[in-house]
Amino acid sequence: MNRDGFLRLGDSAARGFLKKEHAIVSKPTNLFAPWGLYAVVDPEHCAGRDPLALARAVLENGAGILQLRDKKSTPAERQRLAGELLALCREFGVPFLVNDFVLLAWRIGADGVHLGQGDLAVDEARKILGPNRLIGLSTHNREQALRGLRSGADYLGFGPMYATGTKVQEHPPLGLEQARWAAETLTLPFVAIGGITPERAADLARCGVKNVAAISALFAVGDPGAAARAFVKAVGAKG
Repeated sequence: MNRDGFLRLGDSAARGFLKKEHAIVSKPTNLFAPWGLYAVVDPEHCAGRDPLALARAVLENGAGILQLRDKKSTPAERQRLAGELLALCREFGVPFLVNDFVLLAWRIGADGVHLGQGDLAVDEARKILGPNRLIGLSTHNREQALRGLRSGADYLGFGPMYATGTKVQEHPPLGLEQARWAAETLTLPFVAIGGITPERAADLARCGVKNVAAISALFAVGDPGAAARAFVKAVGAKG
């Protein structure tokens, strides 16, 4: 909670990001999974380019949900980008989530938050966000995933599926066998994450995975729009 305590801008200031030039066109039409391509935009993994412009390209090409993961920006920079991304997601009618910063999600009216194992507990986040916003929970093995089913989360992240350079690898890659287990066992929607490329997304889809997350493979490549199209096509692969 302390990491969010610095947000001193009032609610009216937060809502200012959604003023007329960023008008809300629609609310999400697919708040609940399946989303197919779960896009995670992180300013640190955009190859020095504008995260907002790249997010637009990804949404224009089929991403079903967008999450902001931003650990290094200043609080004001993070809030500004989150407000702009929320307005963009409203334009496309897709959900917008904030990674980790629960009060930021609440202040700007985001559709939910994604939490890690060491973040605020799901039930505490629910007290802040209420019953009508999404809460996702990262899990990294079968035991965590099974506990996640009882956590009150709306969906689970499950991974890393493969080795990834996006963040320090604290957990061993799970691979296709565990992806198949998750598809057959978990009773909540889950998003496969970690080292996923369009080619690997197709392999995961053949194991029954319906949602795949991507960060660098979307936002650090030369053409994020083309990458999004490839992911969307791959997630539809059945065999």
